[in-house]
Amino acid sequence: MDQITKILDRLLALHPKEIDLSLGRMHRLLAALGNPEKRLPPVIHVAGTNGKGSVTATMRAILEASGKRCHVYTSPHLVSFNERIRLGTDGKFVSDPELYDALHRCEEANGGEEITFFEITTAAALLLFAEHSADVLLLEVGLGGRLDATNVIDDPIATVITPVSMDHEKFLGDDLTEIAAEKAGIIKQGVPVVCAAQETTALPEIVRQAARKRARLSVYGQEFIAQADQGRMIFQDEEELIDLPLPVLGGGHQFANAGLAIAALKAAGLLPAEDIIAQGLRSVNWPGRLQPITHGRLLDLCPEGAEVWIDGGHNPGAGVSVAQFMGEQEERNPCPLYLISGMLTTKDPVGFFRPFHGLVRHVGTVPISSTMTARSPEDLADLARCAGLEATPFQSLDAALADVAACAAKDGEPPRILICGSLYLAGEALARNGTPPD
Repeated sequence: MDQITKILDRLLALHPKEIDLSLGRMHRLLAALGNPEKRLPPVIHVAGTNGKGSVTATMRAILEASGKRCHVYTSPHLVSFNERIRLGTDGKFVSDPELYDALHRCEEANGGEEITFFEITTAAALLLFAEHSADVLLLEVGLGGRLDATNVIDDPIATVITPVSMDHEKFLGDDLTEIAAEKAGIIKQGVPVVCAAQETTALPEIVRQAARKRARLSVYGQEFIAQADQGRMIFQDEEELIDLPLPVLGGGHQFANAGLAIAALKAAGLLPAEDIIAQGLRSVNWPGRLQPITHGRLLDLCPEGAEVWIDGGHNPGAGVSVAQFMGEQEERNPCPLYLISGMLTTKDPVGFFRPFHGLVRHVGTVPISSTMTARSPEDLADLARCAGLEATPFQSLDAALADVAACAAKDGEPPRILICGSLYLAGEALARNGTPPD
């Protein structure tokens, strides 16, 4: 076991709960560390249920195309913890020595006090961001917003709220109104807010919080929009129209994500010229989100001609977007679709699977070894059946792929395979394939 794994294991044991939303422990530890949160580059703070990572990756690509150096904080990681912290010094994931040093200093400053894993590792990230130079910090919320460990930032230059969907109800509330109120907790006094199109029950809470904080609110579909037009993407707001290339990330929802990223950079005063925006859009990379697998060990296990996709979406809102994308693939190139899925006990499998009804040939459910909160394959298969899908449990990803191969051989046509339902499973699949995030 390496040093990073050992210290992460120790930090995981500091609190009996994985999630315990509060800011008190963060303020205590940050004070002991000399308040690194007050020495950060300008911050764009991003909350929401779906699309946070895609919006953040798009902002980073555009900013880096313009010559800006970006710190980036995202979670969870897919394969390596280092993926959560990207340092603008060189644009790469934090190195093992730098990560270990920051974690060790946070462990010592914490003095054995109770603190959650996400809180103490977020403190380590803020320490690294304060001690390495960059032009911008793109800071993604972990869970919720109001009481999330990242919400110790008093004066971001912009806040972003991506689509709000049902997720983490145990911690955020039983309906979209309550969840939206938690997400809107990142809105700060006088700081511009850029918001995705929302369900009718979610938007009023965001509008209310923005008004209370006297924060200028721009909503997708009202103050700005991004849409396809003759093989291009058009971004339009109340001031201008920008002609851009299509998003490189898969799915129709990526138009809205790209539009949100552009509007956020404009609100922050960081949007470059049109040609630089276009250059950035062409270079966006966000692994594990409708990611096609073009080579690697997983593909070697599949029948010749098979398509393999990996997506970490795990809630009903993500299910709708991913199913829509798979439906578009079916229209372009008809072939049987097989899902291989693993999910956590905190998620809503029936809500996730329901949009796939009528589209999927079969669901193979698998365990997830990298978390203690995964549903058993048997339980998940039962829930997939509740959504109207045929499902069979398997004890490994390889076994589920072998079953798809056998079905494809019997049918005589290459399959389309989607590995989905959890970012943990997406990470395990990428590691098994030998293609972890770069």
